[in-house]
Amino acid sequence: MMKRFAMTLVALVIGTAVQASDVMKVAVTTSFNNSGLADVLLPEIKKDLDLVVQLLVVGTGQAIKLGKAGDVDAILVHSRKAEEAFVDGGFGTYRTQIMYNDFVIIGPSADPAGIKDANAAVTALAAIAKVQTPFVSRGDDSGTHKKELSLWQAAGMDPEGFGDWYKAVGAGMGAALNTASGIPAYIMADRASWLKFGNKGELELLYAGDPLLFNQYAFLPVNPEMHGHVKTDLALKLEEWLTSERASTLINNYRINGEALFVFNAEAAE
Repeated sequence: MMKRFAMTLVALVIGTAVQASDVMKVAVTTSFNNSGLADVLLPEIKKDLDLVVQLLVVGTGQAIKLGKAGDVDAILVHSRKAEEAFVDGGFGTYRTQIMYNDFVIIGPSADPAGIKDANAAVTALAAIAKVQTPFVSRGDDSGTHKKELSLWQAAGMDPEGFGDWYKAVGAGMGAALNTASGIPAYIMADRASWLKFGNKGELELLYAGDPLLFNQYAFLPVNPEMHGHVKTDLALKLEEWLTSERASTLINNYRINGEALFVFNAEAAE
């Protein structure tokens, strides 16, 4: 009986080891997760590759920290400047773009700052600051937050000097949108999160279309020279799938009410 138990235990250990070799961790942004695209892609990845991808859902800043610490095998984020610094610092092997959408400015349907007819994103933000109507910022070092701060800077303003009308919530995209809906307030969001958001209340999409609001997502494997335990083989396997025609079809066909949330534009690694 003891011998049978020992054999069973060995079989379980071997089985677990085999299973573990087909599991990897990827840090992804809350905006990507909120979009619902992960629910489409992950089952297909499992089906095609027999690969289980465990997602750690955080902001871009935290995802990069997880990558630097070797706590994940790869990251999927959307802040090019931070991504390039990640690679240049030796923490990532390279950067491969996968898909894009855009950022949009959401606000109360009454549009008290009058941004609907703004000629640029910075003009829209300047109008909001001028009337000091409530604005919700993620305030979490995410890719969305980084983009928002860069736009304030381009408008010649610093949120550090703003009053109580500027509300940095330190939360993910969904939670920040919920806060904006409850006030109601202006907020900058990625288009996918907005389309998927179910608690719109008095909010509506008021401004979009500025090239500065372009929102590229990229995949970066963690450098095995920094962290020898990372599953580089699985990261490469996943990358090959994410840049394939199969992924292209799934990403481009993912829609809500007929509107695409992302556009596939995978290119060679940088």
